[in-house]
Amino acid sequence: MNAQMDAADRAVSMRELRTVVGASLIGTMIEWFDFFIYGVASALVFNRLFFPSFDPLTGTLLAFSTYALGFLARPLGGIVFGHFGDRIGRKTLLMISLLTMGLSTTAIGLLPTYQQIGTWAPVLLVLLRLLQGFAVGGEWGGAVLIVAEVAPASQRGFWTSWPQVGAPAGNLLAAAIFAMSSALLTEADFMAWGWRIPFLLSIVLVFVGWWLRRAVSESMVFAREAAAGGVERFPAIEALRRKGRALLIGAGLRFGENICYYVAATFAITYWTEIKGGDRSLVLNAVLIGSALECLTMPLFAALSDRIGRRLVYGAGALCVAAWFLIFFTLLDEGTIWSVGIAITVAMVAHGAMYAPQGAMITELFPTRLRYSAASIAYQATSIIAGSLAPIIALSLYKASGGTGMVAAYVIGGLLITLIAVAAAPETRGVDLNKVG
Repeated sequence: MNAQMDAADRAVSMRELRTVVGASLIGTMIEWFDFFIYGVASALVFNRLFFPSFDPLTGTLLAFSTYALGFLARPLGGIVFGHFGDRIGRKTLLMISLLTMGLSTTAIGLLPTYQQIGTWAPVLLVLLRLLQGFAVGGEWGGAVLIVAEVAPASQRGFWTSWPQVGAPAGNLLAAAIFAMSSALLTEADFMAWGWRIPFLLSIVLVFVGWWLRRAVSESMVFAREAAAGGVERFPAIEALRRKGRALLIGAGLRFGENICYYVAATFAITYWTEIKGGDRSLVLNAVLIGSALECLTMPLFAALSDRIGRRLVYGAGALCVAAWFLIFFTLLDEGTIWSVGIAITVAMVAHGAMYAPQGAMITELFPTRLRYSAASIAYQATSIIAGSLAPIIALSLYKASGGTGMVAAYVIGGLLITLIAVAAAPETRGVDLNKVG
């Protein structure tokens, strides 16, 4: 009888785990879809519709600057959402972040262009981009934590990788919709109204995510800690005071990973379309294929980190991406379907070896009472100097040098910083989250 009860408890536990993982994956995918369509639009549309009085590359640089502002707002979102997530729970904050992101993204799809309202167009674009960044800053910590705090310690890397899959899945969805719009519409129709479709679809996706997340229960790890009085008044301040080294390690883990991803997934689109004059559909399809394969391989990398350790998998991914960027732009310059596809696909799959175990690795660095705030700070702070600036720095380096050698060196340099962080990080595989001090 007891054995049957234990088996039933395990079954219920697994159903709950799958519900949490599914809701986190779908919600994260929706939020990153919203965030990434802005990046794709910056490379293809915003330079012409919101900054039309500049030459194409300068207009693109300005569009990327507004793209970067979303990253600047992410740490603030991480601190605010983390503060309340560590005090009142993970679930409520996840619902708020989803709604905030969806409404701001839909509003971008309704914006008048520069030709219609002049300078108000880029101003409103910037304000909505800041709101996007604020929302996504609170999304990652809650989505990853609520899974990590439910999953078995021996499989935490695997289960926690699914919210991480939401990022390339969101990029996959964004690239797919832009690719379809680009293929089905004429250039004039795409620029006139077709670019708005992905943004307006956001409101439908938000309703789906909201419905799924309603079924998720609060994290029991947090609930036990809160019931025992383990709630900090100012968790972000306590994280900075007590866990400074862990915060630096978490930020370092993100640094090169963030740079290489946005160069491969965003700058590469501009390089191919604006600089090389290549076909827009080709590079969007390459990003589409790369994102799809990254989604498929990430759980495998994460499961491997449960067996051989987080540091080994993460470090191998960083080394592979660094080596690949020695030939990345050479392959793009060849200009064939195969060379462009292979360049972007390999870069994104190798990036997945870092991104897959990252959620578990950063989560396992911090105690429960500080975890939402600390993990969000470590994850989002890097976005200011890495992800936000990567397309801008890459484009500036190209304009200054007239070639891609400096761009590749920039990516490889960022990955060296990540490798230093991997070397400095403790091995956290299988740690008991209730006992992290």
